[in-house]
Amino acid sequence: MAARLKVTQVKSKVSEKQNQRDTLRSLGLRRIGDSTVRPDDAQTRGYVKVVAHLVKVEEID
Repeated sequence: MAARLKVTQVKSKVSEKQNQRDTLRSLGLRRIGDSTVRPDDAQTRGYVKVVAHLVKVEEID
């Protein structure tokens, strides 16, 4: 089975750049504490890199 990433928003998107707010929305995160499970692929890794200071990432099998 392919690896997956659990992405959890831990900081507010208020006062962040528009592209970072859009990236959080693309990940499916709307508010602090929201989590989503995404496939571990290049696209998801790119999203996480843009908002790394706002999210916590865990690898799950």
